[in-house]
Amino acid sequence: MVVLNKASAPKGKGRDIKGLPYEEYFASGHRACAGCGEALMVRHIVKAAGPNSIAVMSTGCMEVVSTPYPQTAWKIPWIHGAFENNSAIASGIDAALKMQGRREGTNLLVFGGDGASFDIGFGALSGAIERGHKFTYVCTDNEAYMNTGVQRSGATPFLASTTTSPAGKAVHGKQEPKKPLPLIVASHGLRYVATASASNIYDLHAKVKKALATDHTSFIHAYSVCPVGWHSKSDSAITLSKLAVQTRVFPMYEIENGILKFTQKVEREKATPVLEYLKLQGRFKHLSEVEVKQIQEYVDARYEFLLGIEGKKAFDVLY
Repeated sequence: MVVLNKASAPKGKGRDIKGLPYEEYFASGHRACAGCGEALMVRHIVKAAGPNSIAVMSTGCMEVVSTPYPQTAWKIPWIHGAFENNSAIASGIDAALKMQGRREGTNLLVFGGDGASFDIGFGALSGAIERGHKFTYVCTDNEAYMNTGVQRSGATPFLASTTTSPAGKAVHGKQEPKKPLPLIVASHGLRYVATASASNIYDLHAKVKKALATDHTSFIHAYSVCPVGWHSKSDSAITLSKLAVQTRVFPMYEIENGILKFTQKVEREKATPVLEYLKLQGRFKHLSEVEVKQIQEYVDARYEFLLGIEGKKAFDVLY
């Protein structure tokens, strides 16, 4: 399905004191849940990309809430694909833009939730990278298949309760750790991979600009709070986004030309205990002290691993 919106974007509104554009290309009035972190991330990513952009989006929450026919929240060309083929659709668009001589003047954004990115659509993404297509893939990660009933995904954290990994007497939530997707994607040889969060909108905008300027596939892992699936308060998106960084649950970094660099480093002695993050979410309310300790140890070990490769040529650059 292709949704075309003839309404022109606002003009002449300029920028705020820190340089962010006032223009909006993802309109208000969509049907996202109150406090949806994913809608906030999509809004600012498209704002950073600007009017000369095309968006491809897989099935998911944002597709449902932003395009109920005949209405659309998108002020740029937008194309819907299935869970598994958003990168394949974008590959075709990129080839067409190249044939038309419009590849360099058009920003091609591909959006997929964690289910489409970590799981179902990963093969299409990997193939598009291998073929050398130019687009920026954005994984809006709310850590479960929220649109279809809060089922676990490859992005669901260890011990989180979902409808398919429920917390019971014998098994307390999902038993597997979260897949390290940004590192897996970086291993393909990309020149630019980054993590981003609503905890720092200016950092998000800067990373989107870098990603779009890359002459190949680039990748942004966008942390997206889901109050419904996480059983958190509807006004907690920014609070949880900040806590995810401060507790080191969601490391903030970019991998540029194969070298990892933290964009907001949190040293162990200054980190907030992970319990402060977990206790604001009902999906973790079943955890025992022992299990909270297990999660803390895992978070610390993963973060220390990233610190260990910071500044080194940790990934080959092929593209």
